[in-house]
Amino acid sequence: MENNAFLQKKVSQEVTSFDGLGIAPKILDILERIKFKVPTPIQLRAIPLAIEGKDVVGIAQTGTGKTHAFAIPMVQRLAQKKGLGLVLAPTRELAIQIDEAFQDLAHAFGMRTACLIGGASMQDQVVALRKNPRVVIATPGRLIDHMGRWNVMPHDVTMLVLDEADRMLDMGFAPQIEKILKYLPKDRQTMLFSATIPKKVMEIAAQYMKLPVSVEVAPSGTTVENVTQELFIVKKDMKLKLLSKLISQYHGAILLFSRTKHGARKITRDLRQMGHRAAEIHSDRSLSQRREALEGFKSGRYKVLIAARLTRRCS
Repeated sequence: MENNAFLQKKVSQEVTSFDGLGIAPKILDILERIKFKVPTPIQLRAIPLAIEGKDVVGIAQTGTGKTHAFAIPMVQRLAQKKGLGLVLAPTRELAIQIDEAFQDLAHAFGMRTACLIGGASMQDQVVALRKNPRVVIATPGRLIDHMGRWNVMPHDVTMLVLDEADRMLDMGFAPQIEKILKYLPKDRQTMLFSATIPKKVMEIAAQYMKLPVSVEVAPSGTTVENVTQELFIVKKDMKLKLLSKLISQYHGAILLFSRTKHGARKITRDLRQMGHRAAEIHSDRSLSQRREALEGFKSGRYKVLIAARLTRRCS
């Protein structure tokens, strides 16, 4: 990168397991139990650096294993020292997923986690914080709410992760992120993960990170391997019929994106009327409805999940 605030470091690609990355035996046993066999490229490159205590900027597309790339080092380092691990995420759904990913790792070391998101009970979150969690996962707005009430002590943070940083900035969270960063100790480890590296992300890294090492596993816009892309050009009144036919042809789960929330609602209704097991997820749905849709999609209760862009702030 053309920025002297970053250091580039190449890591051998010959490693085909989590052994040799500096991961503690206890965590290796957990990874074996949850059937994590081979590290993804971002895990392979980021984990050793993060375990060493370096600030890391990881550039990788969604779905490439970024969560465990920071969860493993965070739990391992927190097990060896005092302090609080803080993870900031742009949406409620992502915060919940990150919290779930931390569960097996953190609980094995007797660590508690707390997930601070809007739309959920503030009092329940206060109770969770009073149990002295070692890892806090939060959306920016809700974290600031708790900081304002002294429920979270920012000076306790020794490790910070900004996940999907570019998305947080796109959603307008820059003022909240900068406000949070100003209250955190300067003597901390910071990891930033992003699918792209726009100018604002680089500015945050340069201002708030200490000689961050940049690891990039796929340039922005790179198509995930083993994905076949097809384009169908059809008349508007034929789209639903074609969609139903395609859904019937595929046996696995199907994620479908709609440009608008109204479109997502209509597609969901039409597909259900045609006998397909479908659910919708967008910012007009309540947190409980969105969780039910995601969990139903994961469990197979719904074959099709129709999503509109979650552009509204989910603080």
